[in-house]
Amino acid sequence: MKVKVSDLTITIDRRVLLSGMNFECREGQLVGLIGPSGCGKTTLLNTLGLLLPAHSGSIFYDGSDATRWRQRQISAFWRDHASFVIQDAGIDDDESVVYNVTLDKSLLRRHESQRAGLAALAKVGLVQRAHDKARVLSGGEQRRVAIARSIYRQSAVIFADEPTASLDEDNRALIESLLIQEAQRGALVIISTHDMSLAQRCSALVNLSDYQPA
Repeated sequence: MKVKVSDLTITIDRRVLLSGMNFECREGQLVGLIGPSGCGKTTLLNTLGLLLPAHSGSIFYDGSDATRWRQRQISAFWRDHASFVIQDAGIDDDESVVYNVTLDKSLLRRHESQRAGLAALAKVGLVQRAHDKARVLSGGEQRRVAIARSIYRQSAVIFADEPTASLDEDNRALIESLLIQEAQRGALVIISTHDMSLAQRCSALVNLSDYQPA
């Protein structure tokens, strides 16, 4: 999937946060949004994911201006094409790890979806925890589950907000490797990060300092 950002301006409470943004990215890339704290990395990520509105400008997905999409089109985008890896991972503590990957309670599809979910968990090194309650997982393991969900869904676009924040060195290295693998699979992976080690492994960087108002 190709994304083109054209003359994008983002405001918060009538204050211009970012303006005049122009960049392109496409499938197979790991794209890092970088810049100082408070510059708007998470806000931009949410805007690219159509979770927040842009003040002006356009965001094109495969040539279609997503800033003009209706809610049903945005819902279809998330259902069919996109996944989000957030710092709290969006995990349901009361459900099993494998359910948090498949999000599927259908009796008709249970065996098929569970097989695929277990395969995704194997790729992130958590298949042995598949039937544990998610509440027992560490923060790093929960983020690996969120990435397993993207693998399970074969998401075309993956948004990840500070995916290595507050993790130990081993988990940071594993998360980096998994995100790179997803890009190599052909996904477009867009991350916000303060982690310069991860930023150095990105195939493209967008420095938000270039788009802050004077």
